[in-house]
Amino acid sequence: MPSGFSSEQQSYIQGLAIGADVARSVRGLPVFASSGTTVSIGGAPATPRGGPHRPDQLHYDAQDRQSAAGGKLVAEERAKREKNPLDQWDEIEARAARGEFPKGIDVFLTKYHGLFYVTPAQDAFMCRLRFPGGAVRSYQLAGLADLALAHAGGYADVTTRSNLQLREIPAAAPAKVMVGLRNLGIVNTGAGADNIRNVTASPLSGLDPHELIETLPLAQELNQYILNRRELFGLPRKFNVAFDGGGRVSALEDTNDIGLHAVRLEEPSGDSAAGVYFQLALGGITGHEDFARPTGVLLLPEECINVCGAILRVFIANGDRTDRKRARLKYLLDDWGFERFLTEVEKELGKPLRRAPVAAYSRPAADDRLAHIGFHPQRQPGLCYLGVVLPVGRLTSQQMRGLARISDRFGNGDLRLTVWQNLLIPNIRVEDQQAVAEAVEALGLGVEASSVRAGLVACTGSAGCKYAGADTKRNAMEIAQYVDDRLELDTPVNIHVTGCHHSCAQHYIGDIGLIATSVDVGDDTVEGYHLFVGGGYGDRQRIGRELFSSVRADEVPALVTRILEGFLDARESVQQSFAQFTAARSVEELKRLFTGSPAPV
Repeated sequence: MPSGFSSEQQSYIQGLAIGADVARSVRGLPVFASSGTTVSIGGAPATPRGGPHRPDQLHYDAQDRQSAAGGKLVAEERAKREKNPLDQWDEIEARAARGEFPKGIDVFLTKYHGLFYVTPAQDAFMCRLRFPGGAVRSYQLAGLADLALAHAGGYADVTTRSNLQLREIPAAAPAKVMVGLRNLGIVNTGAGADNIRNVTASPLSGLDPHELIETLPLAQELNQYILNRRELFGLPRKFNVAFDGGGRVSALEDTNDIGLHAVRLEEPSGDSAAGVYFQLALGGITGHEDFARPTGVLLLPEECINVCGAILRVFIANGDRTDRKRARLKYLLDDWGFERFLTEVEKELGKPLRRAPVAAYSRPAADDRLAHIGFHPQRQPGLCYLGVVLPVGRLTSQQMRGLARISDRFGNGDLRLTVWQNLLIPNIRVEDQQAVAEAVEALGLGVEASSVRAGLVACTGSAGCKYAGADTKRNAMEIAQYVDDRLELDTPVNIHVTGCHHSCAQHYIGDIGLIATSVDVGDDTVEGYHLFVGGGYGDRQRIGRELFSSVRADEVPALVTRILEGFLDARESVQQSFAQFTAARSVEELKRLFTGSPAPV
C-alpha cells in the first residue's frame, strides 16, 4: 500500500479490494488477490493442501498429537480438518441462490464468515461484524443502515465487544451482505466460531486526557495481523483480546483471554526502565468465573502484537481439541501453570519477556462508570464527546443514518462503540452541545440516563438467540422502567442480564447480575432468572454471588427494586458503593435485609 495514504484510507482501499475480489468470484471471474490478505475467496484454498508452504499446519499437528495420545477429536475439530471453513464462498453463494440455510456441521463452519443461523429463535442469519477498537466511520454506519434495510431486519445491535450485529438476514441474502460489508471496508472474516473475536480497546483512545497510552492503533494493528495470517484461524475455541489505556471508560480487559492494561513503573526494576508499559494478564473468562490474572510481564506498545501472536500460537498448538468445555485458554493455564506457559511463549517469541513484580508498578485510578454517557471534555481544547444512550444497544436504520449525519456535521465522521452497548460521538465543539443534544433526541435517543440505565447491559436473548432462556432485552428494559418509576439512585449500579451459560452480558461482573432459567409454575414453565450480587471488574474485581434462584421474570423488577431500596436505606454513607455494601455481608444477611426474612432458594 503506498505510504502516501493515511491508515484510514489504506483500510478503506483494502476493503474495496477485498470486495472486488468477492464480486469477481461471484461472477466466475479471476480473483486478483489485490487485497494482499491470505483469506481465501471463491472457495479455493489460499495455499494448496500438501504444498510446500502450509501456514495452518500447526492446527493439524496439534490434532494429530492429541489423537495419538488417545484423545478423540470433537465434531468441530473433525469438520475443520476435513474442510477449511475459510474456503466456503462457493457453498455460501450456492445455498443463497437456492434460498437455503446451512445444515448440520455447516452451521458451525459458516460462523467463520460471521454468519450465525439462529433458528429456532429466528429463521434467519445473524451477521457479526468487526470494528477493531470499536472505531466506526460515519460512511460505514450509514452504509450499514442501508444494508440492514435491504437485506436484514432494518436495525443493528451494539454488542459487549464494541461491535455491531445485523439480524433477520434471510436465506437468500448472506452473500449480498458479505459483499456489501466489504464494499464498506468491513472485513468480518473469523467473526464467529473458533477464532479471535473483535479486538477491543479503550473507546476514548486519543481523546481521553487521563489515558496513559493510546490503544486504538494497537487494536487496529492486531486486527490486520490476524486477518493476514491464515494460521490464526481455527483455534481450539474462541479467543478475546482487549487493550485498556488506563482512561475514564473501561475496556473490561480483565474479562479477556489476553488483557493488556496500561501501568506506570515508577522506578527501574530488573531489566525494566521506569516508564509506561502494558501489564499482560491472561485467562479471563468470567462466564467460567475467572478473571485474567497478571503475569508480571510488562510490554512496550511496539512489543504487544508479536507477543499476542506468540501466545496465540502456543494456545493453538496445545489447547484442548477433545473437550469443548475445556478448550479455552484458562484451562490450559490451569493445567500448566503460568510459568510453563510463559516459557513456551518465550520459545515461540525467540526472546525472554520483560518481568517486574506487580507491586513495582501502579495502575491509574478507577474508571468513571458514567463517562460513557452524556457530554464530557476531551484532551483536545474546546472539544468534547457525547455518549449516546441506546436502549439495550439497539439502533434502527434511521437512527444509524441520523447519527452518521450528526457526526459529519458536528464532529469529523468518527464514532466509537463501547463494551457498555452504546456509542460515542467525539470531536464536538463545546458550543455545539445543545444543537447536538437536540439532534440526537430527535432520533428518539438520549443524552442522559439514570444510574440504572447507564449501566444496563443485556444480551440478545430469546428473541434472537437459540441458546437464551428468556427475552433479556425486553426484561432489562422492564427492570429499568420499574426501578426508575420508584426510586432515584445517586450512585452507579450496573445490571447485567444474560440469557444463557455463555454469559454474553457477563452477569457475574454486574452489581446485580441475572442469568435466565426456566421456572415451574404449577403445570407450566415460564421464563425466570437466577440473581447474583456484588460483581465487579478492574479495581472492584469480584465474581458475583448467587442471592436468589429461579425467580419468575415478571417478579424480577420488584425484587431488584427492593434490593436497591434496601441498599440505600442501610448503607453506611453515600460514598459506600453497592459492591462494597454487599461484599461486607453474607448471603443470608443480604436475603434478610432485602426480603425481611430468608428468601426462597
